[in-house]
Amino acid sequence: MCAATSPAVKLHDETLTYLNQGQSYEIRMLDNRKMGDVPEITGKLVKSIIRVVFHDRRLQYTEHQQLEGWKWNRPGDRLLDLDIPMSVGIIDTRTNPSQLNAVEFLWDPAKRTSAFIQVHCISTEFTPRKHGGEKGVPFRIQVDTFKQNENGEYTDHLHSASCQIKVFKPKGADRKQKTDREKMEKRAAHEKEKYQPSYDTTVLTEMRLEPIIEDAVEHEQKKSSKRTLPADYGDSLAKRGSCSPWPDTPTAYVNNSPSAAPTFTSPPPSACSVPDSNSSSPNHQGDGIPQASSEQLQPSATIQETQQWLLKNRFSSYTRLFSNFLGADLLKLTKEDLVQICGAADGIRLYNSLKSRSVRPRLTLYVCREQPAPQGQQPAAGGGESGSATPFVYHAIYLEEMVASEVARKLALVFNIPFHQINQVYRQGPTGIHILVSDQMVQNFQDESCFLFSTVKAENGGGVHIILK
Repeated sequence: MCAATSPAVKLHDETLTYLNQGQSYEIRMLDNRKMGDVPEITGKLVKSIIRVVFHDRRLQYTEHQQLEGWKWNRPGDRLLDLDIPMSVGIIDTRTNPSQLNAVEFLWDPAKRTSAFIQVHCISTEFTPRKHGGEKGVPFRIQVDTFKQNENGEYTDHLHSASCQIKVFKPKGADRKQKTDREKMEKRAAHEKEKYQPSYDTTVLTEMRLEPIIEDAVEHEQKKSSKRTLPADYGDSLAKRGSCSPWPDTPTAYVNNSPSAAPTFTSPPPSACSVPDSNSSSPNHQGDGIPQASSEQLQPSATIQETQQWLLKNRFSSYTRLFSNFLGADLLKLTKEDLVQICGAADGIRLYNSLKSRSVRPRLTLYVCREQPAPQGQQPAAGGGESGSATPFVYHAIYLEEMVASEVARKLALVFNIPFHQINQVYRQGPTGIHILVSDQMVQNFQDESCFLFSTVKAENGGGVHIILK
């Protein structure tokens, strides 16, 4: 990358490069194969994905939330763009509207290729605002390159490299570079020997990829496109390198190039779709019966079961963070712990899910199916016991919506009546008249009202009517 490295970096640490927001910087794509290496790509195109990712471990865990917050404050903007008019040799450039920090393109290793990138986010945008003058967070520029597989898809990994950067407002990188240089000039000679010289260009260091366990949980996590850096990436990054696993090839792209170059193909979508963790919480789907215990996370849950529970409950972006947690480990976390780890919104949602806290019903009704009384005997009124001493067993119906259709739906669920066969719900009134149950009537039911109900066939033989007594 054609940008100078900072002189204020110790000898054995990774280089640090300062960039100006929105300025175009050249990344030269070079073929560094040795003689005889990877002959199958000779004369063929390869695909490279350039990404801006977080360097700090703290932000790696919450990358999705951080980027969503940035997107909210900067609607319509991207974190990373290609300066296509200045770029040389790149073909079929593509960006994904849902991945604001990544661009990709095809290129020929045998030809001169330069991609000019523009980083639009600045390092202090991801720093908590406290007293002013906060230190900006470092990013990484990462380039992953792929070759075609036997199906012509660019999915076979060839190479990954990255470098550490900080991004400043326009001209800020130049001032910071000058400040670092002046500080170094003031140091004694023996102190200067502990620091690297400033190089005119930044070499993206080739790094190994962390091993990835390709089980069901990891596969779903990859589909969510929220993994960026391995969990142990921040431990000793200055001393050793490790690149971020790349996201799956997105399915929706904006093609920025009129070139007729080969198009990128995407892996087939997973048969099991996992909802995104940042999607809005659906209404509580009360069904008139308690939530099955299998829906709750049990203290005895294994690591795999805990991961599956997180995925099922729309916490897929936290599966890596809790990758070694048993059910008991997760249940021990307090509400404050979860808010600190996951942020306020997802932390509270996860806490409520762990404690199986459902939406409080707006109305509770107790309903019992009326049993035919023995001949010559009247059924007990008010839900008592019949003359044969058989108790009336009532079921609780919990309504979250005060509408007649929900009364019918909950009765159908509790008493195993096909919902589509219920024509009308009536309430028996004075002198035995049948009053149609409307939304307004439901809204005027007293909480914890008790009803006997019976079913009668509709006159036309199509379905049944329910009568509440």
